[in-house]
Amino acid sequence: MPSKKRAPPKRKSKQDIIKYAAPGADKVIRTETAYEKHLRGMLAEMKERLPDQIIWKVADKVHDMNLKEATIKKILAEVVKKFRIHMIDPTESAGIIAAQSIGEPGTQMTMRTFHYAGVAEINVTLGLPRLIEIVDARRVPSTPMMEIHFPKDVAASVEEVQKVVSEIELTKLLDIADIETDITNMQIIVHPDKPKLKSKNITMDNIEAALSKKSRIKNEVERVGEDKFVIKSGELSYKRLQQLLEITKNLKIKGIEGIQRAILRKEPEGYVVYTEGSNLARVLQIPNIDHNRVTTNNILEINDVLGIEAARGAIIREAHRTLSEQGLNVDIRHIMLVSDMMTSDGDVKAIGRHGISGRKSSVLARAAFEITTNHLLRAGIIGEEDHLGGVAENIIVGQPVTLGTGAVNLVYWPKKEKDKAK
Repeated sequence: MPSKKRAPPKRKSKQDIIKYAAPGADKVIRTETAYEKHLRGMLAEMKERLPDQIIWKVADKVHDMNLKEATIKKILAEVVKKFRIHMIDPTESAGIIAAQSIGEPGTQMTMRTFHYAGVAEINVTLGLPRLIEIVDARRVPSTPMMEIHFPKDVAASVEEVQKVVSEIELTKLLDIADIETDITNMQIIVHPDKPKLKSKNITMDNIEAALSKKSRIKNEVERVGEDKFVIKSGELSYKRLQQLLEITKNLKIKGIEGIQRAILRKEPEGYVVYTEGSNLARVLQIPNIDHNRVTTNNILEINDVLGIEAARGAIIREAHRTLSEQGLNVDIRHIMLVSDMMTSDGDVKAIGRHGISGRKSSVLARAAFEITTNHLLRAGIIGEEDHLGGVAENIIVGQPVTLGTGAVNLVYWPKKEKDKAK
């Protein structure tokens, strides 16, 4: 009798597939579905192996197609073939290929600054300048910005999102009031603008509280009626009056330091806020936002707030997006290698004299990059050794590099007389 065809198991729900560990644990346990185990069994019959992630993706694509076993085997054979093509050879020069794969398309990039995601009011640096910023590990990007998302119930309401915007956007006294200097009486008069106060959800009491908190002017503030404040100079000095004027103009009334503007934009899932300026630590303290989807383009700030793994992910995401926006298709693994090198020792290092290239263990490799005499002189003074393990140092001394066939030693054991007699 012909053997019965094995029916693929029924698909499980996502809740059955993914099980989370106990609250507070950082590990996620994923249990395989019956169909994924079925594909794994077919691969075993074919005497082939694939990584878990690829098996899961194939299972997700193929499960609902009702294909025959022979067709699924052909698909798996093709996936195995493609996977082998993408595997790197032993002793391959992965770093040089990654450098070429990013450097060559980098020469095609434009030097312009673009409007970000259709938000006309905010400019963000893209193209080659942005890629240089990323690999240089700049402390602050030339155009820092954040993208803030909200839970579904909040994102649908423009009023609720506007409240959050008013809490985020830095508002100084000059933004909401007319400030004039009365030289005759040696005082400064502040006239708050009522419509602006209403739009930013600020009251006269908020202004009075902010003026009273400022140590250099708190004893000289006087509220006159309901529509103005008077700040008197304690001494008859034009210099002191000028100082008071500058302090008053730049007085923070509301918002987060570092975020100059916040722009609201309607997206398919609801309203999203884009900010000019970045302060991740303070923004994450705000309620009513989706804390899992708050992003910033300041990589070192991500490292300070969320840690080195988050910074590594940010380098990959930012570099890949910068290249993709120019229509340059660079394999993500090259970018991953660069980000791994930049973050390998728990800190974000630049690729340059003050980072990776300047910290190489080989004296000759460091000298070949920049400031040659300094490196050689220092190495000579302290008696540093170079074991010639890398590419640059072997090229300098005229030896084969330790890559490809140069990384393999062939050893021949001649047969002894006894072995020949046998």
